[in-house]
Amino acid sequence: VQLQASGGGLVHPGGSLRLSCEASGFTLIYHAVGWFRQAPGEEHEFVAGINWSGATTAYADSVKGRFTISRDNTKKTVDLQLNSLKPEDTAVYYCAARSRWLGFAREFGLYDYWGQGTLVTVSS
Repeated sequence: VQLQASGGGLVHPGGSLRLSCEASGFTLIYHAVGWFRQAPGEEHEFVAGINWSGATTAYADSVKGRFTISRDNTKKTVDLQLNSLKPEDTAVYYCAARSRWLGFAREFGLYDYWGQGTLVTVSS
């Protein structure tokens, strides 16, 4: 039972990436999902969250207007579109899931499932 984040890479400032989160061992469509990031030496930082239906989303102030979280419950994935990337967006990005009845949370420790992250590096 785990989540797998993918889609990271090296991009120039101002560039874009699309991250994807998939689950193995359980059905992601029944869970609220949060995206977090962790820079070296830092704690997990909330980036964006989405409820199980996709009707409710939230973003950290630092990414609002640049990042978009979405989900495709037919494909059982939750994506994070990263636009207008900045060097300070450089981090390992993780997705995390918890029961749909609880909704998403802004604290990483409140999630039940997470997995290996994907590295996003923004550099010229």
